[in-house]
Amino acid sequence: MTMGSNTDFVLAVEDLTVAFDGFKAIDALTLYVDRGELRVIIGPNGAGKTTLLDLICGRTRASNGSIKFKNREMTSLPEHEIVRAGIGRKFQTPSIYENLTVFKNLEVSFPRGRGVFGALAFACTPDVRERIEQVAVEIGLQDALPMEAGLLSHGQKQWLEIGMLLMQEPELLMLDEPIAGMSVRERELTAELLDRIRQRRSMIVIEHDMDFVKKIATKVTVMHQGKILAEGPMDKVQADERVIDVYLGH
Repeated sequence: MTMGSNTDFVLAVEDLTVAFDGFKAIDALTLYVDRGELRVIIGPNGAGKTTLLDLICGRTRASNGSIKFKNREMTSLPEHEIVRAGIGRKFQTPSIYENLTVFKNLEVSFPRGRGVFGALAFACTPDVRERIEQVAVEIGLQDALPMEAGLLSHGQKQWLEIGMLLMQEPELLMLDEPIAGMSVRERELTAELLDRIRQRRSMIVIEHDMDFVKKIATKVTVMHQGKILAEGPMDKVQADERVIDVYLGH
């Protein structure tokens, strides 16, 4: 363990910077996420929210600074190692296998170190089946397991993708705008879903919908121009003059 102060945080991002052609997309940013916390990151477009997730999951490399997950430095690790360490990331567009059943989508996501074709040929052992059924209940798709994934509603596809991540039992789950394009009812169900799955893991969610943020957040971080502008409970953040300026100034 390098820094004693980090031991309690599941994620410790310190002095993180990334520059693209001299432009600092993330500028000396420091962020700590507790175990069992659901952190929502908000901020205007171009604030660097998605870039931050890209850095944490190893898709983009930091120019400077440190990302520690359970006290282990992540900045030099390849993406698959970061996944294996316990970080799961869902992008804005769902990437599910449309022509496979919901069951198969979950099955191929079980971490066996094989590609999708290896997994398709692999006998489904009782422990895998049990894990699939468990996850299906968590994401509310237990009745849709035999259904072709392409036939699911938009919201259900998003939940399936979250389920595919849960198959890998991540300790930190990162979701980028999970309710974009969802119906009102699907949004409510997603809030309940996130509430269920946060029981055993930490989460970082990027979201624009403030009503949704209020429903789900333990703590809110406001980003602006690659920096953290404000942080804390939603009501405190909403009342912050600088936050109001940034949002109304756009």
